[in-house]
Amino acid sequence: MTKPPRPRTESQADQARSVRRPAKPEPTPKAELDSLTESEAADQLADLARQIAHHDAAYHTRDAPEIADADYDALRRRNAAIEARFPALIRPDSPSTRIGGAPESGFAKLRHRVPMLSLDNAFGNIEFAEFCARAKRFLGRTEPLTFVAEPKIDGLSINLTYQHGRFVRGATRGDGTEGEDVTANLRTMKSIPETLHGNAPELIEIRGEVFMTKADFLALNQAQAETGAKVFANPRNAAAGSLRQLDVKITAGRPLSLFAYAQGESSEPVAATHWEYLDRLKTWGFDVNPLSRRLGSETDAENFQTDIALQRSGLGYDIDGVVYKIDDLALQRRLGFVGRAPRWAIAWKFPAEQAMTVLRDIRIQVGRTGALTPVAELEPINVGGVLVARATLHNEDEIARKDIRIGDTVVLQRAGDVIPQIVSVVTDRRPDGSKPYVFPELCPACGSNAARPPGEVVRRCTAGLICPAQRVERLIHFVSRPAFDIDGLGDKTIQEFYTEGWLHGPADLFRLPDREAEIAAREGWGKTSARNLSRAIRARRTIPLERFIYALGIRRIGATNARLLARHYASFANWRTQMLAATTIGSDERLQLGSITGIGPSIAEELTDFFGEARNIAALDQLAAELDIQDAAQASGTDSPIAGKIVVFTGTLQTMTRPEAKATAESLGAKVTDSVSKKTDIVIVGADAGSKAHKATELGVRTVTEAEWQDLLG
Repeated sequence: MTKPPRPRTESQADQARSVRRPAKPEPTPKAELDSLTESEAADQLADLARQIAHHDAAYHTRDAPEIADADYDALRRRNAAIEARFPALIRPDSPSTRIGGAPESGFAKLRHRVPMLSLDNAFGNIEFAEFCARAKRFLGRTEPLTFVAEPKIDGLSINLTYQHGRFVRGATRGDGTEGEDVTANLRTMKSIPETLHGNAPELIEIRGEVFMTKADFLALNQAQAETGAKVFANPRNAAAGSLRQLDVKITAGRPLSLFAYAQGESSEPVAATHWEYLDRLKTWGFDVNPLSRRLGSETDAENFQTDIALQRSGLGYDIDGVVYKIDDLALQRRLGFVGRAPRWAIAWKFPAEQAMTVLRDIRIQVGRTGALTPVAELEPINVGGVLVARATLHNEDEIARKDIRIGDTVVLQRAGDVIPQIVSVVTDRRPDGSKPYVFPELCPACGSNAARPPGEVVRRCTAGLICPAQRVERLIHFVSRPAFDIDGLGDKTIQEFYTEGWLHGPADLFRLPDREAEIAAREGWGKTSARNLSRAIRARRTIPLERFIYALGIRRIGATNARLLARHYASFANWRTQMLAATTIGSDERLQLGSITGIGPSIAEELTDFFGEARNIAALDQLAAELDIQDAAQASGTDSPIAGKIVVFTGTLQTMTRPEAKATAESLGAKVTDSVSKKTDIVIVGADAGSKAHKATELGVRTVTEAEWQDLLG
């Protein structure tokens, strides 16, 4: 049990204000990452997925962010660092595969013709150089890259569709695939031309950022305060809230601006470079950020970053970094995308801040795998205009090493690439009589023993499925947006039905419609809400295979890996059969599973362990009996001669790099693996090919030269 903090004096309360000193971004220490066990890393990724999903919804859906941008970036960078260290642990709901929050409002939804993806971040010269090096390796070139640099506006991303030169509709980014139809509100903005000037494609999507200047924001807040209306926390919130008004007259009265900067779908090419495209935008009548620059090298980009950082405080609008895009559009198309972000652009963020505040309490969270994670409950502090009240403490060793105690004044690190965490304790401000924190040895959720295996830093509840924290978390994961996405089954409802005894496993969720009358009679429900829940559950009885795999919560199977498995095995029946076959040590299916690009030996082991447990198979079959599991959608290029083929590349390629060759094959519907088996269809043999080519010959697998491969692709 933890003791409550001592009552604080007025002087102690004054210490909880932001220090506001810039913190130099540091990369996540390699030693710290290397010390993570797989189980600890999995627990941290689970916690990060929950936090980031929550803050995505707050930012994109409710326009009410709860943490500063630097803090949000810190969560994502920690997630990326752990995934890079443990690629086999990438989760179904990994933030690296998501873009933003799905639209939830009174607005109709509009689907973007081309997804509105997000950007990876850099926080210093080294990371920017690594981005450049990756792009050069992918392209197989050594000469300097030319960039276009654009200040990164802190606003609301918008997609504008023009047909025959006339503005016809506009939508917010939403979840990247579809957003909210805010066409009527956008028509009130003077910075959005109703008709494009000069020649324009028959159809074009133009992307930009709606924002509010600092001066307009202050004037709006003053007017709001005088009338007793809502006062906005920052210009970004004010812009987003103003644009997403159901009453278009309110939007018309708000001072909104727009900078255009990107292109979505277009019926014809409009430029050969991004810099030329920005010129076209200006010709058509759009405002383009006047600080945008065309830069001839990485050194020019580094100098530009320094210059803009010095100008930042004096600008009339908020920016949180600079976006660098490779200028050549042909190179952009070759580079393509990885996960949720393009390979040809990066957002170089500015350093964040540190703050000093008081630690009120230490709360223990129990994760889906039973891990006990300590969380610092802080005296709320204002960082970048947002109140921050929590920070991770990682594990009990971290608490002991830093001698963190309840009631301490602590320095909170908000640098760019680590989880918001307590850096140090201000010991000369420690309250009298404070005692070292004692980590609990019993699970706070169920009272069971919390054991710490030898060699690990994470303490875990030993109760397994008996522990309500774990069972409920598994069900919450199952109905989450990236999984079954059942509307109406939120965290509280899952907990409510579990406590009632109606839910024990996923299959029970699909039996809830049989209890519609009982649900309707519960406090806070009623016939309409119970009927809506039943409809939502029935609607999810049909589910794509990749979402089904993803929802099972098999350790280390993230959204990306679930998609790879679904595409490889095509149907649930085939996946189940082949996975059962793979449980035999040395089986060909086991070897084939481990050779699928992105599915390493560790993931293969988790899958075979899952299918090697009879109770898992029984639960899987019980669940499948309730569902219509759809076969995996074919990748683009299903009419290509390699659609559905299993291909392997070996040796050195001359016309393109290996990553580009794999990406091209996958885009045409092929399944690229890293090893040759009797199920392989084609082996592409480059220069200096080795054992894979020999094995293909032994197995009678078709081999082709690089030239023959290019001819095959046409």
